[in-house]
Amino acid sequence: MIPQQWTPPCGNQCTHKYAALMQIPWRVFCKKGCNGDGETWEECLSECDEICYKDPVLKDQQWSAYIDRSPGSASYSQDCFHACVSGCGYKFDIPSERVTEIHPSRPSPTPPPAAAKSNQAGNKSIKISKDIP
Repeated sequence: MIPQQWTPPCGNQCTHKYAALMQIPWRVFCKKGCNGDGETWEECLSECDEICYKDPVLKDQQWSAYIDRSPGSASYSQDCFHACVSGCGYKFDIPSERVTEIHPSRPSPTPPPAAAKSNQAGNKSIKISKDIP
């Protein structure tokens, strides 16, 4: 058995596409697209949405999106989504031209309004006593 046969072909394609050391996180998200539970192309794409964009962890508590394990910044979420979609493309033998045309179904993540208010409250000046070393 040769080493190429030790890994599934989809994961192998992700490894080749994201071979550079700086692309390790995107290789992981590509492999998540390969290993997703979705039985169809559309289900796989929706799983990529769930993986790459922050959602509240606790129902009706928007602030809890910060403890979601998805990438945080908008550019990271988009890169994650594109890597995951490429994994879905490998899994379902979708032509690469079609894979590159796919765009996320949600807008770029924005911070929850409650968190913005708490940041404003945290910017108040605090008086410090000179007695404390």
